[in-house]
Amino acid sequence: MKDLIQTAFPGATVTVNGADGVHLSAEVIAEEFRGKNRVQQQRMVYAALKGLMDGPDGALHALALTTKIPD
Repeated sequence: MKDLIQTAFPGATVTVNGADGVHLSAEVIAEEFRGKNRVQQQRMVYAALKGLMDGPDGALHALALTTKIPD
């Protein structure tokens, strides 16, 4: 998951946590988020995941996502 996000947002700071591999938390700090609201930012990250969370058969079950713009 981290690789997919970093590919979509070169230069982003990405932190992913989760012990079981299907319930994860992630923080993504990316310049690409500037001028976007929080919903738009999160949609950008979900698009980068290329379907990993799609439906009941997705590889990931839950993602607590935090997005930020760099200081």
